[in-house]
Amino acid sequence: MATRTILLDVGGTFIKCSDGRSIPINSDGTRDDIASVLRDAMAGYSSAAVAIPGPFDYDHGVFMMKHKFSAVYGECFADLCGRPKAEIRYIHDVNCMLLGEMTQENGREYRRVALVTLGTGLGFSMSINDAILKSETGSPLISIYNIPFRDGILEDYVSKRGIMRAYGSEQVSVRQIAEMALAGDVRAHKAFEDTANIIASAIIPLLDNYAIEALLFGGQISRSFSLMEPALSKRLQIVPSLRFLGPVSDIDNATFNGLRTLAGL
Repeated sequence: MATRTILLDVGGTFIKCSDGRSIPINSDGTRDDIASVLRDAMAGYSSAAVAIPGPFDYDHGVFMMKHKFSAVYGECFADLCGRPKAEIRYIHDVNCMLLGEMTQENGREYRRVALVTLGTGLGFSMSINDAILKSETGSPLISIYNIPFRDGILEDYVSKRGIMRAYGSEQVSVRQIAEMALAGDVRAHKAFEDTANIIASAIIPLLDNYAIEALLFGGQISRSFSLMEPALSKRLQIVPSLRFLGPVSDIDNATFNGLRTLAGL
């Protein structure tokens, strides 16, 4: 029987599947609830490539998170799916997006590439000579989300909640702030400008130390990259190696592009 492979982008609220399904999942749910959803996602497939945030044991497919999926801490993804012998490959979601970009127009022309992902959280990954830099557990080698900043950490200021904070209201969504900024609202535009200045200042030493040539932005907030680009360009002009600055080639499919590469499809 031919192998049928499913690509899964596992988040805290949904699992996005390459067959078009988007399956709700409660990462704070019970073990049985989580296992049921994973079984549903794998139903009818004999192998999978899975993008999932850390902490996670990417070599053995074991959940190591405590801030979410805590009910399945220490358990194997394949066992929870009821597929202990299935061929499943795992990759950190940010590394996955970068892996995909290494085959796409905005990333494949450069040997030293960095990726920032902006959404509910803040992610960062780098590749040197087509090899993604990873920690011993398979996560990105360097984390920037938890860099101390002002009265908290960098992610508090560069993320969904960071932009809402910069705008001065938790009642207005980032999408609405972006729409207002594009319509000429000065306060909304400044929220994106401030965010761009903060992230640029934080990563300049990394870009310089690793002689990064291309800096890409992914994640939902990167749909508003044009609002951040002027401030980013101005701040990052002091990085002599940097030759390209822009969003990922396809925000909607960036993670799946990486999963296809991982699965050899």
